Amino acid sequence: MNHHPHVLRQSFRFAMLLLIAALFLFPIFWIVMTSLKTEVEIRTSLSILPETWQWSNYVESWNSTNFARQFLNSIIMAVGVTVGQVLTSFLAGYVLARMRFKFRGLIFGALLSTLIIPYQLLTLPIFVMFSQVGLINTYAALIFPTMANAFGVYLFRQHFLDIPVSIEESAQIDGASRWRTIWEILFPLSRTPAVTLFLLTFIFEWNDLFKPLIFTHSADMRTVQLGLTTFQEQFKTSYTYLTAAVVFVTVPVILLFFIGQKQFMQGIAATGSKEQ
Repeated sequence: MNHHPHVLRQSFRFAMLLLIAALFLFPIFWIVMTSLKTEVEIRTSLSILPETWQWSNYVESWNSTNFARQFLNSIIMAVGVTVGQVLTSFLAGYVLARMRFKFRGLIFGALLSTLIIPYQLLTLPIFVMFSQVGLINTYAALIFPTMANAFGVYLFRQHFLDIPVSIEESAQIDGASRWRTIWEILFPLSRTPAVTLFLLTFIFEWNDLFKPLIFTHSADMRTVQLGLTTFQEQFKTSYTYLTAAVVFVTVPVILLFFIGQKQFMQGIAATGSKEQ
């Protein structure tokens, strides 16, 4: 039996995967190499690798702006929104998947329809409301507007449709209340959609520039994305410090994705696995 065609196909697929991986990783490699060059070298040399490795760029970049405070602000915003979305989506998804009530399908459809509304359209009424209650330039203004998300509700609803109702019935027969069943049985079983939503939300919030730009105005409330703009002036941009700062900002997201990538892929694959 001739195995050469099979080996050739496998080799071709492997080569294509390597090529695609190289295309995706090259921009990251370029940014890292650029962050280790001098400003003069960036403007005069065509070499990707630096002639002299300027590791001090990272120290200067960190010290040139209040990155420690900006990292703290970004972490508070991203974690606050992420935890809020996971909890609200978990509870709303359970209600829409398990409880029977009038207009349930209509409510679910209306909830999904909000996904087509750009967040920017809601900014003005939210800003006016927050201004009236004194929440502008606070952590509440960075967290509350995006604590709930229709995609998260859909993700958990699809997950609960895949869990047999008999699990909850058995727990209730053993004397567990509905609330105890939800938190002690169903929530541990929801690790995959929870991690998926956590990763998607955290990455989006960490990279968000629009919301901090609109709802904050003091230097102490800047996030890392706003901090990157301090390296760009009207007539000059410090590319060495800017790219070094980009590396600082990108590393946490990459590490977080690699930690939860297995659950992330499972969650994405399961979103359309069952329809009601």
